[in-house]
Amino acid sequence: MRVSVVLCTYAESMYDDFREAADAVLDQTYGDVELVVVVDGTDAVFERVEAEYGGSEDVVLHCNEENVGLLESRNTGARLATGDVVAFIDDDAVPDGEWVELLVEAYEEHDRIAVGGKMTGRWVAGRPSYLPSEFDWLVGVTHRGFADGAGEVRNTFGSNISFRRDVFLELGGFDTAIGGRKGEANLQGGETELAARMREVYGEGVWYVPEAEVEHKVFEYRTDLWWLLDRAFWQGYSKRAMETFVEDSGGEEGEFLGKLLFGFGPKRGRRLVRQPSATEAERFFCLWVLTALVGFGYLYGFTKYRGGFA
Repeated sequence: MRVSVVLCTYAESMYDDFREAADAVLDQTYGDVELVVVVDGTDAVFERVEAEYGGSEDVVLHCNEENVGLLESRNTGARLATGDVVAFIDDDAVPDGEWVELLVEAYEEHDRIAVGGKMTGRWVAGRPSYLPSEFDWLVGVTHRGFADGAGEVRNTFGSNISFRRDVFLELGGFDTAIGGRKGEANLQGGETELAARMREVYGEGVWYVPEAEVEHKVFEYRTDLWWLLDRAFWQGYSKRAMETFVEDSGGEEGEFLGKLLFGFGPKRGRRLVRQPSATEAERFFCLWVLTALVGFGYLYGFTKYRGGFA
């Protein structure tokens, strides 16, 4: 089974991070790996990539004529790929050396059409003391309560997800109408929409392999409280949008909300009573504030999404 890993990049300031990601892909324990690099319309970056990686037979390079965004760049990478499986990773992430090998094992042992793994955090500026682990998903890290071990989930994070290439192409890839700022809104969830659509068509979700890890660099700006609050609101908004794009796409969010309200939240409250501390108080307060903001964003989404794209 040949695996093509699509890695998109565009900013010169991210080149060293891109190189770390690319080198980690090329240094996998699994032998048959192809790296597909898509530079999103930045000629200066493409020249550096071409000079450093252009001579490798296991690397495919492409530069978009203009900036078209991450999802369209990923779709382009999948079309250029030659693998049986196409996997996606971002230029601010670093896969574990056995990442691809573990994904392939899941495809072969469980006969799956999509497989993803766990995102861990590399807290570049340190982890903020007030951020509860239940909300690590705001910064692209697999959160507490995501899944109880290996098994089928709706989707994993977009920087650690893979599909059988024929399935991905038959589905038409990521919906490029999703993702990024559209007017005032910051709509997220390209992989969520695709995986939910895949479940509708094929009756399968993504097989989750927690041992298949990708480390996500959490840069300083992502640990700013106001950034996290803004992110929570627009994530809630995006959840509502996903429900209008794909029927029954919100089941996992509802289940997680139940865990927050009746499991994790009360447990943190009891812990705070038994062992009072400023840090635990911050996390307890932040958990409920973030939950409320996700809820407000979701409700705001009702004013924009009543049955399709706004």
